[in-house]
Amino acid sequence: MTIKEAILKSLDDVNGVTNYYAIYQHIIAKGYYDFKEAKTPGATISALLGDFIRNGDTRVKRIKETGGTFSYYLTKNEQNISIEKLVPTTLPDKKSDKFNNYDERSLHKLLSSYLKNIGIYSKTIFHEQSSNSKDNHQKWIHPDMIGIQLLNLHTKVSQTFLKAINRVDTFKLTSYEIKKEINSDYELKRSFFQAVSNSSWANYGYLVAFEISDGLTEEMERLNQSFGIGIINLKANPYESKILFPSKYRDLDFKTIDKLCRINNEFEKFIEQTEKLLTANERYVKSTEKELDEFCDEYFSNDSEIEKYCKEKHIPMEVTTNNL
Repeated sequence: MTIKEAILKSLDDVNGVTNYYAIYQHIIAKGYYDFKEAKTPGATISALLGDFIRNGDTRVKRIKETGGTFSYYLTKNEQNISIEKLVPTTLPDKKSDKFNNYDERSLHKLLSSYLKNIGIYSKTIFHEQSSNSKDNHQKWIHPDMIGIQLLNLHTKVSQTFLKAINRVDTFKLTSYEIKKEINSDYELKRSFFQAVSNSSWANYGYLVAFEISDGLTEEMERLNQSFGIGIINLKANPYESKILFPSKYRDLDFKTIDKLCRINNEFEKFIEQTEKLLTANERYVKSTEKELDEFCDEYFSNDSEIEKYCKEKHIPMEVTTNNL
């Protein structure tokens, strides 16, 4: 076994984030390599780990720790590593942005309009209204918005038949994490793993951003393939918004749904409205669907409303930060 093979084997054994010296000790303990001819084996391990990164070897990734040191892990084990480890603890310098003078929640009506246009009812979830809003351990459990898409069947027979077979196939629930801007790899990872965390209960999870800097496409694609969270580029004209990477389907996590219902009244009401519609007698379906529509977030009825709203909320009508 070569030294590099011993390093890869040790990283695989650890199945997490570790530093060069811990890898060196692991190699010695397991007898993966004999360092008798190496004068400074620890430094050799450190240098070879750096070579993986500098040479673009996609098997190994690293994280910059507080104090400037690096820790390493195998890319294939990324899903087994906690979000807190993958997201840096120090913020990068914030660049000034001429488009940074609008409120993030102003984007919700844009997203709700885009979603309604593709047949999804959506509702904003105010995390500050939850019973555990001051609990930092659960700050990433709440989605910014949730959406439901119903399967439209045109005959009474098909509707009744499908519900009798498997009611869960008549709808899909989606979680949305909304950001004004994603300007760096740090912001992308932090936002992405927040979306991973607060969408664990849903069929689909999306990270939605109004402004996305150039150069992040490759990393967005990698994260999407690894974790299944989709990415939407939201536009001031919501009907021009684009799904850059689609979300992957997952089964509903009813334990987490139950937990969210217990701690957040708006989430519980949304689930109640959904259940009411799915179980409504045929003669009451249209009125129940109207009730759900009125409960959900408002959306625009024409382009003039969009233009007026964006001017009032200082949302730029044209953004040239993305050529995706």
